[in-house]
Amino acid sequence: MRTRPLTTVRNLGILAHVDAGKTTVTERILHRAGATHKTGEVHDGTTVTDFDPQERDRGITIFAAAVSCTWAGHRLTLIDTPGHVDFTAEVERSLRVLDGAVAVFDAVAGVEPQSETVWRQADRHGVPRIAFVNKLDRAGADLDAAVASIRARLHPAPLVVQLPIGREDGFTGVVDLVRLREQDVPADLVAEARRRRRVLEEAVAELHPVALDEFCATGTVSAETLEKALWELTLGGDGLVVLCGAAYRDRGIEPLLDAVVAYLPSPADVPPVRPDRPADPAAPPAALVFKVATTATGRLTYLRVYSGTLRKGDQVSDAGRTERIARVLRVQADRYSEVDSAVAGDIVAVAGPKAARVGATLCAPGDPVLLEPPVTADPVVSVAVEARRDGDRLASALARLAEEDPSLVVRVDPETGQTVLSGLGELHLEVAVEKLRRDRGLDAVVGRPSVAHRETVVAGVTGQVYRHVKQDGGAGQFAHVVLDVAPAADGFEFTSAIVGGRVPREYVRAVEAGCRDALAEGPLGGHPVTGLRVTLTDGATHPKDSSDLAFRTAGLLGLRTALRACVLRLLEPVAEVVVTVPADAVGGVLGDLAARRGRVAASAVRTGTAVVTATVPVAELFGYANRLRGRTQGRGTFTARPAGFAPVP
Repeated sequence: MRTRPLTTVRNLGILAHVDAGKTTVTERILHRAGATHKTGEVHDGTTVTDFDPQERDRGITIFAAAVSCTWAGHRLTLIDTPGHVDFTAEVERSLRVLDGAVAVFDAVAGVEPQSETVWRQADRHGVPRIAFVNKLDRAGADLDAAVASIRARLHPAPLVVQLPIGREDGFTGVVDLVRLREQDVPADLVAEARRRRRVLEEAVAELHPVALDEFCATGTVSAETLEKALWELTLGGDGLVVLCGAAYRDRGIEPLLDAVVAYLPSPADVPPVRPDRPADPAAPPAALVFKVATTATGRLTYLRVYSGTLRKGDQVSDAGRTERIARVLRVQADRYSEVDSAVAGDIVAVAGPKAARVGATLCAPGDPVLLEPPVTADPVVSVAVEARRDGDRLASALARLAEEDPSLVVRVDPETGQTVLSGLGELHLEVAVEKLRRDRGLDAVVGRPSVAHRETVVAGVTGQVYRHVKQDGGAGQFAHVVLDVAPAADGFEFTSAIVGGRVPREYVRAVEAGCRDALAEGPLGGHPVTGLRVTLTDGATHPKDSSDLAFRTAGLLGLRTALRACVLRLLEPVAEVVVTVPADAVGGVLGDLAARRGRVAASAVRTGTAVVTATVPVAELFGYANRLRGRTQGRGTFTARPAGFAPVP
């Protein structure tokens, strides 16, 4: 396989709120680029990227899917990501390996709750973005209103580079404001196109010094200067290029492809993942695993190659384990084509590694390196799972599920002996259990969902003394600690106020480790403890019997004792819920939210539709989708995203 220059490669994600049109945009891109001969439709279950049976049944994207195409001599690798909050971990893992993204917004709804979530995720990873305002052919579509919501809720500097031709049903295409050719503009839009081009020039000049110099010198900014300035502003995150269209009608897709090539970075344009691992095919190899999947032909490991070259037959190291690359595969959703090698900048799947997990680094055995893994969110909802038959297969099937999706956690309840599956939401668990049934052939029975509680300190204690003394022959154990425990805003803080070296520094670290061990189970109900500050104020050692183990044990048992003396409060997970219903149904919805202990934060009515925002305990949302549909004759929808924890009444 001939190596393509890094500058002609684009690795990008398609990000958005559920139903904003991500998958339709992806389908039209593949068709326009010649990668498919026929466009698939979400409602028909014929899309390339939503290939899983559950995705086609539910009409939503559940699993991130990678596809490739070629445009204007550039190879584009796209990852179509889920828009539902329950599958935000798939977005997180994808963003970790991408160089750029297209954020898709609904021209009617503007910025929606999950739009904000994925935007913040992209901010955290420093991924440059361009925006595509979709569905301009819908009733109520308004590009300017959508851009205003982007500015108000996401706080970038929007730089609109297109003017829509027509409105709603009459929308037929777009005018390119960067390379404005008036002969291609409808006569009734020439004046508006000139005005908007001027607005674009002024906005870019405010942000880019070269554009400002040209604007001041000539009173205008050339197309070439605008393009270069927009590229640099996108890479630096100082401006957001905004395009528009209607993907379902195939309007605005070719200009979007041109913008991807023009404004999003190549692997050569972004900083190296590590200073010693440049994006160079000749450098030592380093690749990050971001997805693991089991297919009919075996286990596949999806990875992004950051440096070097991985070839079929190569030996690679994973945390000291040596594995062999049996095959290197170019991915097209659920189809694969074998290639000889993958180079820096490539996103591929490999067959062969048996133990590599999500977040693992694959590198040369003689040149080890460790890349930062994706962040895994803590689960908030749990169900008990058992199999009517083949109980022995259940444990291995659940282990395989958790391997493919690290945001799923499997444990055995020590009190009941039940197998408990925990995840990020009710739908997340439904999909996981259905996968057990369909893919593993297990007749799984699921208990009522429960939520993951936390315990927090309301009033602390001071001067809590704990002496750990153990003598059972041979070397003994001795550790003496004095702890203060106080409430904190969030999480866990540990400080040492030891003076005079009464407890050596290495033992202080052991006390902190022991305190962290104690946070796993609180005294109220065995839930994890959060929101506390622990200060080690005094202690004592023994010249022979003190050790790291002794002080770690003292920290563990000392904090457990202190927590029993504190005033604690039970916390439950809550979610920000946005409910969209017909205006005539809003009264019943508000009453139902109040019955579910919801606190309404905002309510607005627009063109006959009411949008209610509330904070609701996650435990009260089980079954809410069916309830809402019943109250609104199927016309109501809602989205929910985690909003932390709140005290249980």
